[in-house]
Amino acid sequence: MTRGRPMRADARRNYERLLEVAARAFAEHGENASLDDIAKRAGVGSGTLYRHFPNRRSLLEAAYLDRIEAIAARADELALRLPPDEALTQWLHELCAGSVQVRGLKALLGSAVTDGSATAVTVCGTAIKEAATRLVRAAQRDGFLRADVEPVEVLRLAHGVTTASELADGPADGQGTSIRRYLSLLTEGLRARPCPPPSVDVP
Repeated sequence: MTRGRPMRADARRNYERLLEVAARAFAEHGENASLDDIAKRAGVGSGTLYRHFPNRRSLLEAAYLDRIEAIAARADELALRLPPDEALTQWLHELCAGSVQVRGLKALLGSAVTDGSATAVTVCGTAIKEAATRLVRAAQRDGFLRADVEPVEVLRLAHGVTTASELADGPADGQGTSIRRYLSLLTEGLRARPCPPPSVDVP
């Protein structure tokens, strides 16, 4: 993979375009999507594709990493312009929608890392957990979220929302209306509640 190496502007554009097209192709056609077709749809030659990604596995990993890292990066963007409760809710929605869109890539990646090289999966998991931690802690400090909730619990519940929305809407493009409804129910259950006033015995 060429990730992390300095690239000329034109090479960077080709790299990013290949990732964008590859993500769609793998989601549509599975692991055996034609690499030559991916190169053609990206507007580059096959040689350019193989210079960036020497084999199918490297392209699968890069496409998955790119999508997940973009979702993780959105956490900080949202935190800068929205109150903590809105930032967390919006990010969870984008995470659920993105999970529907990249789930096929994640499943395909399983066969690519069976030899023990789980670097891509580990990096993705860490990025998402760190993003969730920042948003959850900010929402707790702001008094929106219950103090006893852990970020990993929120992620697990969001995974459940994704599954439930697919059951309701079908595995479409992640834009089903059920995601927002189920997330609303989830965040309402996680919301911090004011302590009730002490009871007073009336003589």
